[in-house]
Amino acid sequence: MFIEKFYEVIAHEGVVSIVTCSNNEAHVANTWNSYLVIVEGNKILIPAAAMIKTEENVKVNPKVIVTLGSKEVMGYKYMGTGFLIEGTATFLKEGEYFDMMSEKYPFLTRVLEITATSCKQTL
Repeated sequence: MFIEKFYEVIAHEGVVSIVTCSNNEAHVANTWNSYLVIVEGNKILIPAAAMIKTEENVKVNPKVIVTLGSKEVMGYKYMGTGFLIEGTATFLKEGEYFDMMSEKYPFLTRVLEITATSCKQTL
């Protein structure tokens, strides 16, 4: 699902934006590239300590859009590239992935699991 350039981007620090929507109102939460853990080829795990509104929205509408990038990775023509990811999300409060992420990020209270359905390079 994810191409090599995507992995190059998340190896550099940058902002990740997570967009959710419910009741005709969009909400954006942010995290960092360094917090993303990829499993099963198409799942992104993100430690969540707050993300209260994000979780409320996901309960109503699990569709999410995620954008991320790095100015330190070569894009199509110039330095800097990013990705637009679409998928569905859920919050994990227990299980194998929760335990794995808790060890890595002790501050989390939940894990945001995003199952990507598409991933497009944008720059």
